[in-house]
Amino acid sequence: MSPIPHDQATGEGPLAGLSVVDLSTTMAGAFATQFLAEAGADVVLVEPPGGSPLRAEAAWPAVAGGKRSVVLDLHDPADRARLDGLTAGADALVTTMRPRAAERLGLTASRLGALNPRLVSVAITGWGSTGPWADLKGYEGMVMAKLGLFHAKQGMVTRPGPAFVSVPFASWGAAHSAVQGLLGALLERESSGLGQHVETDLVRGVLMLDTWAWFQRLVGLRWPDAYTTVDAATSDGEPGGALIYPLLVGPTKDGHWLQFAQVQPRLFGAMLHEFDMIEMLADPKWKGFPFLETPRLRTELWEYMLAKVASRTLAEWRHVFDTNPDINAEIFRAGVGALDHPQIRHDGRDAVVEDPERGPVRRPSTLVHLDGGPLAAPRPAPRLDEHGPGLRATHAAGTPTPAAIAPAESGAATSGAATSGAADSGAAEPGAVEARGDEDAGLSGLPLAGLTVLEFGVMFAAPFGATMLTDLGARVIKVESLEGDEIRRILPFPEAGGARVLQGKESVALDLGTDEGRRLVRRLVRHADIVLQGFRAGAAERAGIDATTLREINPDLVYVNAPGYGTDGPFGHRPAYAPSIGAAIGLALAEAPDAAGATGTMRDVKLAANRLFAASAVLNLQADGIAALGVASTMLLGALARRRGRPLPPVTVTMLGTGTHALLDRVVDYAGRPASPTVDPDGNGFHALYRMYPTARGLLFLAAPSDRQWRELAAALADAASADTASADTASADTASADTASADTASAAGAGLADAVAALGDDGYATAAGRAARDAELAALLATILATRAAADWERLLTAADVGAVEVAEVAPEQLLLTDDTLGAEYGAQAESPVFEEHLRIGPPVRFSRSATQARGGCLTGAHTDAVLRELLGLGDAELARLREAKVIG
Repeated sequence: MSPIPHDQATGEGPLAGLSVVDLSTTMAGAFATQFLAEAGADVVLVEPPGGSPLRAEAAWPAVAGGKRSVVLDLHDPADRARLDGLTAGADALVTTMRPRAAERLGLTASRLGALNPRLVSVAITGWGSTGPWADLKGYEGMVMAKLGLFHAKQGMVTRPGPAFVSVPFASWGAAHSAVQGLLGALLERESSGLGQHVETDLVRGVLMLDTWAWFQRLVGLRWPDAYTTVDAATSDGEPGGALIYPLLVGPTKDGHWLQFAQVQPRLFGAMLHEFDMIEMLADPKWKGFPFLETPRLRTELWEYMLAKVASRTLAEWRHVFDTNPDINAEIFRAGVGALDHPQIRHDGRDAVVEDPERGPVRRPSTLVHLDGGPLAAPRPAPRLDEHGPGLRATHAAGTPTPAAIAPAESGAATSGAATSGAADSGAAEPGAVEARGDEDAGLSGLPLAGLTVLEFGVMFAAPFGATMLTDLGARVIKVESLEGDEIRRILPFPEAGGARVLQGKESVALDLGTDEGRRLVRRLVRHADIVLQGFRAGAAERAGIDATTLREINPDLVYVNAPGYGTDGPFGHRPAYAPSIGAAIGLALAEAPDAAGATGTMRDVKLAANRLFAASAVLNLQADGIAALGVASTMLLGALARRRGRPLPPVTVTMLGTGTHALLDRVVDYAGRPASPTVDPDGNGFHALYRMYPTARGLLFLAAPSDRQWRELAAALADAASADTASADTASADTASADTASADTASAAGAGLADAVAALGDDGYATAAGRAARDAELAALLATILATRAAADWERLLTAADVGAVEVAEVAPEQLLLTDDTLGAEYGAQAESPVFEEHLRIGPPVRFSRSATQARGGCLTGAHTDAVLRELLGLGDAELARLREAKVIG
């Protein structure tokens, strides 16, 4: 494919005509503006002299595709004036710098609003601009460590303790939270004519990936005797509960690892038939299956099922999957192998772009598809400053800057390592407002007020996409069966499994299998702006809710398909669950890259199976959340396109395709690509300057990957060592006469510390290449130094020196936020539900300077059936009673 010149590409896509100034230097910002560029926005990437740090990343040709590049030195007043010129004519501006750095550059909400009242400015930070963590550097690893998400993934490693998370979950969450805030603000601007400031961050972004862990923990805190929660595996690696059976992980006879996904009772029953287990389970020995009474029985059953998997080759299992639509398992793929998935190839989600610098680049096509193909032809990344001459000439004089809003003369954006998530987060950004609930003084209401979504879907990935829109004011009417969505019953406590995905929605229970039920839906469609359906291929047509049928009734309808695999094709009819999708897209092997190599003894197989399960099936970090974020962004893209007079045909976004976008740094392929970062075998991190270290008490996560940050770290450690040496000398002198042995020990420890600190000054560590070549030695030196103090002490000392370091939380993130009032107030919000009454939930992920957000609780099955059918269809009591008696509605 040949490169498409920018001037030939203008006018295409639902966001054509919108201009975006992209000042981001991290993957969170790059993911967000990639989505906008793929949709046709003119994204101008402003790069510092020498280029964006993201250019060193393997994902660069994809995340920068279709953007324009201009180099501006923001230390130079003339270039800052040029930036003002770009901003004055833009619709949106995206930054990932610390608020303090943004303020030094004159990029505050108030100044940008004065410069361009229609501008929507979006700030993506690490921790948010307020709260107890706001001053910490915003590296992805630091967020994951301090929030307790390393702890949540501890099963990925064989040693005890937290495990480093290598997938950029937080960056992805923040990116699409930013997209949703931006598109929501642009929709609101269509009515008000005014722009505003939007904030999100990595903490709030990654919290969007949780399925039901929050409410599972909430139940445990409020009603500790309600039920017992068990881990998937015990401390000795044996089954802890029943979930390990329907989500079985095991190798085939010829050594290919498979992830099964048989969660629904019907699907699990099909699996038991295929494994010849029905007669076996009739034996009283297995009473209570799958909840078996003894560890011995649980292990025996697990080993039996693993042996069944190992009794057939991959080809034999594929025949089963091809002939039985109720059984599915995915091969654990890695890297670019994800693009070889048959459904990816069938859907055209695998593209090759001719890059002028790199040659052919294989990458995912656009996240959103329509009419059976990509939203637009993927375009190559720009050369450095490729569009600079024209853009600088256009804005040579800049835009006059009123004295009252002139930027300060010093400071520039702080860039983080591209693999590390959002850039540093600092003090509060003027103008940023969070509103929870009804309108507050000075706010203009909910940005999606008046938007109505009719949702058809089960479980989490597609439905939670609609849930996120309720926080911004959309009305979401969930159409579910008379029994209710199965996710409501997935935990042994009423509604705990579905509480999160039902937040803010209205539930209408009706039977789509009846003619009258389908007629009611067709009447409801006349009142909808968006229809979301997340069923397997063919199910929407069988239920009469397919795009052709519904758009005949409401031609203006935004119709979004959000299946696991696709609307047709070789896997379209198969069930999709987070663990199987995680295996297919390479998520699991990105997290535990060596785990699938074990196919020897049963002990080896069980150990590897537990690691792979933890790598892709942890409730708060999995493919369901990744996909849901993409669904929400796609729905808002369709709504804004329609509002701007560029309506789209039915659009499709899949769990499988979305996952490849979140893992761009793994799946993009071309000659000479830089290596993707790989977690070390012990699961501590990527390298010596981006990993966990044991300390005198607790674990510390250190993030100092750049040259400047390395120098700051070395200086801070030298200062700490000097202070420790002085303290040790004093202690040695005080105790020398009384305890010569203790004095000698203290002196030796001090000498060892001094030697380690001195070694950091070796010229071999002065460059990034030198540090990489001696990474193991450097890690050993840092381990020696960091072992001398507690993690909390190091966090205080290094943070004061502006070095990235946090104590690793060895507690679940939900426990942390639910039990810490300050953190709960910052990242949570109070809500009401019929089961949990007043409770703390995860708060909205975006904050607006002018618009409000809301935080509502869940609802019971059919709680709004009568009210919605009365309001929208005009049904009276007699007709509602008749329909209920006929079991059409619930």
